[in-house]
Amino acid sequence: MFRNSHAFSSFAVKDLEKARKFYRDTLGVEVTDVPGMSGLMQLHLAGGTKLMVYPKPDHAPATFTVLNFPVENVERAVDALVERGVKFEIYKDGPVKTDAKGIARGGGGPSIAWFRDPSGNILSVLEEKR
Repeated sequence: MFRNSHAFSSFAVKDLEKARKFYRDTLGVEVTDVPGMSGLMQLHLAGGTKLMVYPKPDHAPATFTVLNFPVENVERAVDALVERGVKFEIYKDGPVKTDAKGIARGGGGPSIAWFRDPSGNILSVLEEKR
């Protein structure tokens, strides 16, 4: 039924302008307004993927990762983002543990590091295996 549907995902933020600045200026993502839909923005990701972001004044961030950015080298990506003021999550308890930089390594999956946008949404950079 939806095989040829151009589906897209979306998530909420508390403050659209803070989100716009973070995604555009800190992460370097192309950000535009959604045509014909006032007060919404789109993130333009590689491969033509578009993600809609909308304001929600009573926003509560999800407890899971809402957006993953595959990178060639997670260590370099973390260092570059830290230089831009991004703080990485440190997980010491639970099934996933990170090092002092916030990078989880090994465990059968890719090296991955989590961080938050200004609204508290969880994002990640993860190392693509080639």
